[in-house]
Amino acid sequence: MQAPRVLIPEDEVMLSAIRAQGAGGQNVNKVSSAIQLRFPIRTSSLPDYIKSRLLALRDHRITSDGVIVIKAQTSRSQYQNRLDALARLQEMVDSVTTVPEERKPTRPTRASQRRRLEGKAARGEVKRMRGRVPI
Repeated sequence: MQAPRVLIPEDEVMLSAIRAQGAGGQNVNKVSSAIQLRFPIRTSSLPDYIKSRLLALRDHRITSDGVIVIKAQTSRSQYQNRLDALARLQEMVDSVTTVPEERKPTRPTRASQRRRLEGKAARGEVKRMRGRVPI
């Protein structure tokens, strides 16, 4: 079931420009084009069920204080990195808004049980034939 999309208010998101890591020549040392996004889950205006699901995620981007930290530095453009960080945050929130369908337990058919047991017997026979040959 797809829930309606939850939009994140931009005033709850803290964005800061930082220097990018890695290779990039002289440009990387003088331009703060990477963006670090911080989004506190507990104090946000998101619905409670989304907050609890976000906090339950086992994701390295969520700190122990319940703050999502996303670093975007793929582009040389600060604006592009900002859009990328916001899109990744939205993607993270969207991933927890969908409720997984509940599984209905089923029984294996008699034919599938028979095929499984035949396969096990054939495999056992192959393994039994690997032993020493009696003289």
